[in-house]
Amino acid sequence: MHELSIATAVVDEVRPLAGGDVVRSVTLRIGELAAVVPEALEFSFAVAAEGTALAGAELLIDTVEGRARCDGCGREGPTGMPPVLWCEACARPLVLLSGRELEIVRLVTDPGPEPAPAAPAASDKERSPTRR
Repeated sequence: MHELSIATAVVDEVRPLAGGDVVRSVTLRIGELAAVVPEALEFSFAVAAEGTALAGAELLIDTVEGRARCDGCGREGPTGMPPVLWCEACARPLVLLSGRELEIVRLVTDPGPEPAPAAPAASDKERSPTRR
């Protein structure tokens, strides 16, 4: 299941971008030819995000249609699923235009919790008078 490695990579990329903020959602653009199972990626994302600022974040997926063009006759259109990568009109191979994307396109965050004030250092504490 390569969706877990994809989810881990997304978490690794987003964590530094979020800084100290809480991540509410991450939107990915995924091409229909990228061989990603959305349900498996959503499950894997929840697992990979545990214990991070992305825990509980919603994973949104925008699917990009596979599209191709024939350089021979100029025909352009969807590749379909499973993809047809040769021209039905002139039998030449098609040039893939879209459908293999895997991109992080949007991140929604809320400010993180305010850091707790630091406890005074031992040398800063008020000292009680010593008895002799």
